[in-house]
Amino acid sequence: MRIPSPRSGLARALGYGLAALLAPALIAGCGPAEPGTVGSAAPGTSTVPPPSSPSGSSAPSAPSSGSTAPTPAGSSAASPSTGRTSPTPTPRVSSTPTADPTGSSTPAPPPPPAGGPTSIVYHTASGGRTVALTFDDGPSQYTGQVLDLLAQYGAHATFCQIGPQATARPAAVKRILAEGHRLCDHTVHHPQPMHTLSHDRQVYEIAAAKEMITKAGGTGTEVPWFRAPGGDFSAENKLIAVQNGMRPLGWSVDTRDWSRPGVASIVADVQRNLGPGGVVLMHDGGGDRSQTVAALRQLLPWLTAHGYTFDFPAV
Repeated sequence: MRIPSPRSGLARALGYGLAALLAPALIAGCGPAEPGTVGSAAPGTSTVPPPSSPSGSSAPSAPSSGSTAPTPAGSSAASPSTGRTSPTPTPRVSSTPTADPTGSSTPAPPPPPAGGPTSIVYHTASGGRTVALTFDDGPSQYTGQVLDLLAQYGAHATFCQIGPQATARPAAVKRILAEGHRLCDHTVHHPQPMHTLSHDRQVYEIAAAKEMITKAGGTGTEVPWFRAPGGDFSAENKLIAVQNGMRPLGWSVDTRDWSRPGVASIVADVQRNLGPGGVVLMHDGGGDRSQTVAALRQLLPWLTAHGYTFDFPAV
């Protein structure tokens, strides 16, 4: 049989017919569209439009010039050919020193040691029906009177001391330790608010006070806690305390005895607010503490009568 010329009408007709017969089979043999091609979304990408800005307006459109804005470092960049998103690089931690409020530049504090407890203590070590009595701002001329009362009732307490006060009264510090009580760092100058100080100044207030207290107490003196003046704890000063071997110490009952509200008010505050495992805040220094001594004379027998035993804060 002779094949018709390609230019003949018969050839064109045969070609069109053959294409019509083969087209369904060819289409049926094709798989789904490849990810990233037109008509399908790339894996992991969303077809939901981006949310509008917080003000309610839509996000600004791309520049009309047709140029592509540079991709910021660390952001995901979309591939123009597939629509896929490239992985975000791992950010690097900057070692640039941070500037303190005074304008000088000091290195940022390193992270806390593994397992270093920076949480504030608000309870006794043993829990249950125990109480931790704590006295701030001493030692002073009232510290001896407080110690006499504690000895009378077999009670133990924690003394949060100002560094120079400990230096001025080393005999009081030694008596505190000899009678089974414990010590706490309450800074050098009692700065308030403490968190506004530069990093170096906060380090000095905490570390230097501990050194003064341990020197006044003598060889083997331990200072397990740090209490920020006015309870002004921050992530920074808590970390400094931990790095100096101390746990931040708070309280659960504030008698406000420093304001000299009256003996009855101090006593009622403890009786009303104390719960099992509570930490009571009082003062043996920083001013006239005669009301505190008088209130303690009433509180010690009351605590004993209500089944409280005396403990130290948790460490």
